[in-house]
Order: sequence, then C-alpha cells, then structure tokens
Amino acid sequence: MYSLVTKIRNYAYDKGIIKQKKLPLPVISVGNLSVGGSGKTSTVRFIAEQLSSDSRICILLRGYKRKSKGPLIVSRWGEIETNIKESGDEAFMLAKLLPNTSVVVAENRYEGGIYAVKELYPDIFILDDGFQHRGLYRDLDMVLLRKRDIKDRLLPFGRLREPLSSLSRADAIILAYQEAEPFEININKPVFKMYRDFKRLYNPIKGFGNIDKDMLEMKWIAFSGLGDNDQFFTTLERMGFNITEKISFRDHYDYKNFRPRSGNMYITTMKDIFKLEPSENIYALDVEVRIEGLIEFIKNELSRLFIIR
Repeated sequence: MYSLVTKIRNYAYDKGIIKQKKLPLPVISVGNLSVGGSGKTSTVRFIAEQLSSDSRICILLRGYKRKSKGPLIVSRWGEIETNIKESGDEAFMLAKLLPNTSVVVAENRYEGGIYAVKELYPDIFILDDGFQHRGLYRDLDMVLLRKRDIKDRLLPFGRLREPLSSLSRADAIILAYQEAEPFEININKPVFKMYRDFKRLYNPIKGFGNIDKDMLEMKWIAFSGLGDNDQFFTTLERMGFNITEKISFRDHYDYKNFRPRSGNMYITTMKDIFKLEPSENIYALDVEVRIEGLIEFIKNELSRLFIIR
C-alpha cells in the first residue's frame, strides 16, 4: 500500500497533474531516500559554507517538532531571532553554525521561500530534506545514498521512503559515509563521495577545540537523540573514545528530563547539545564533510541554467 501511494503521488507530479510552485530564485535540494541519518544536514552546512563566500544563502527547513506555526526566520545573516523550541533543533543548529547565512522554517516551503524573498533578499535557497517535498520546484536535486539503502525495503518493512528507482529524478547522487562504508553504484548520473572528518569537540562555554590523545582516553558517557544512535556510538568507538556508557533517546528528543551526573564527562551530537543548558562537562562531536567536486558541479549547473550570471 505504501509503495502504491508513493508511485501514484510521484506519477501525479511527473505528469503535471499536481503542479509544482516555483520560487523566483534558484533552489538546491538536499535529500535522501531513507528515514534516519544520512548526512543531509551536514551536507547542507557544507554547501552553504562554500557558496556563502559569493552568494547570499538562505536555508529552508520544515522545522520538525517546533512549537510555532507558519514561516519563521530563525536567523537573519547570522543573527539568531528565535529559540530552539520555536525553530526546531536542526534549524537552530544550522543557524548557530552558519554566521553568513539565513535560516527559515515553514511547513509549506514555498510560502517560507516567498517570505524569505521579501524579508531577507537572498540569492540562493538550499532546501534541507527536500527530495520528497515535491510541491516546490527545485533547480538541482542532490540525493544522499547510504550503503544499506541499496538492499533496504520500503516502509514499513524497511527504512526507505521511496524505492531506488526514484533516483532517476535526481541531478546528482552523493554516496554517504565513505570513510566508514566505502561503496560504488552503477548509475547514469553524476556521483560524488562524501567523507566525514571528526577533528573537533564543541562546548557551549569553551567553544571549539581539537581532539587529542588525552581526550580520547578520558571516560565518556555517550548519548544522542538521532534516527540512528548506534551509528553515532560506532563512530566514537572507531575514533578511539573510551566510552563507558551509551544512552539512546528517540529522534528529536527534547531532553527536558535529562539530568547529567556531576563528575562525569558526556559527549553527544551538535544537534543535541543546543537543547541542553550549557555545561562544562558536556561536549559535542563536530562533523565536517568533504565532497570533492560537488561545489564546482553546483556552480556549473546553475550557470548552465542561466540562474547565476
């Protein structure tokens, strides 16, 4: 039934039975096929950082589980205008980490984009988790693919939101987590490889700091509220962190009942740490991605489409 509904919906958009709305500025979508973590937000951060030196970038998100409604400006060119409860965790994290961009949340991404055009005057939109949001026309569709996606099944028997055949809609495929699970695919599309670098820890009081041998040897309690917490824990162990306890929370957990124990050192994700009161004993692992050739591809494609002069 899920597969049938997905096929009917995509057919309706492909044939123009359901019309897409188009923003007056270029839209770059970053999405995936599966539920759970695949590096979408880290990739959005990477693209925004790279393009913001030449263009005014506005990131559009749904603002999942936020306590507000309608279009909302989370940050205006680096200035935060709301809080994490009103914006949602991923939007707030991007707003905190990207000082040269704007972040807007809206259930209806087209309405959010029109609002941003009037209020922020951006040059380019980046649509976070946009592959299934087909109501908004996008000029470039970037789709992240994990190794496990290749053999996975559609919901509810697996974790795929769409079948692999939907990759035909993409303009480029990004093979995620190559440093952990290298793999190749045979597809007639531009393919890029995403590698993650874990070199820094972040503390809201102390800021960013490089990871050294002494930090790895300390006793850490690891916790996270992700779509795939085991992936985070595995990454820490692969890096050599001395993890003595692991605590898993559901995705987008609000941490209102979380009470860290004094005398312990905690490590979590960048998405999770902004939900907590600043503390000297809670750190986040910063994730930077490398995707060779992707920015050049985006710039060339937008120029070819006569969007950027």
